[in-house]
Amino acid sequence: MANPSQSSQPTQPSPTSTPSNPAATNPTYLTWSNFFSVLTGTAPPPLQTAYFAERDTLNEERDCKRCTEDVAYLFQASPLITFLKHNIDLLTPPTGAASIGPHNVRCRKCDTNQSGGFSSEHGILLCANQFRNRGHLEDTLAHEMVHAYDHLRFKLDPLDLRHAACMEIRASMLSGECRFSREFFTRGQWNLTQQLQECVRRRAALSVAARPACRDDVQAVRVVNEVWGSCFGDTRPFDEIYK
Repeated sequence: MANPSQSSQPTQPSPTSTPSNPAATNPTYLTWSNFFSVLTGTAPPPLQTAYFAERDTLNEERDCKRCTEDVAYLFQASPLITFLKHNIDLLTPPTGAASIGPHNVRCRKCDTNQSGGFSSEHGILLCANQFRNRGHLEDTLAHEMVHAYDHLRFKLDPLDLRHAACMEIRASMLSGECRFSREFFTRGQWNLTQQLQECVRRRAALSVAARPACRDDVQAVRVVNEVWGSCFGDTRPFDEIYK
């Protein structure tokens, strides 16, 4: 997943592209020469940023359509997603207003590196332009659904860094995003011992560090360490960590 640090505080979706968008009719950066320079790592950072921004604009409709179709599929066929939905449903009021499903999981183009976010008022945002494949989307959706479960199950203060750290520890631990294959093949993390713990600690600290109330990376790591014992040991609603 891209930047998990913003996962529980989604930004407003970017406006949908229109035919009047210059990038849609007159590509500037999406050229073969730029493609190869980006591919080989020789392109300067500003060019890389412009290249990917233009690509995301041109592919916005396709990306959002594929994301929406994948969400519908996962709510029908993914054991992880259907299990989380069932347990979220058990905590929702009789009206079902707070439940999570395709009706309030929205796919949008995002202008940041985040891959998703959860809002207790609006549901889940998925950044359609950030996903490598359906498995990556499934990890992100599960991460945000763990946030939804925690919001309903526990009394959380989103401004409390200890609460935020616990939420991010549980979400990274239970979503499957820190399984060995994800770390090994997509993030280049080669550690064979304590791999899960190191991944969860790293991603939780990044998330906490991005919160406005957090002063710096040092404070983020300290807060994660303070709540680690109780939060990493809490696998609800699972009997054990999903792998």
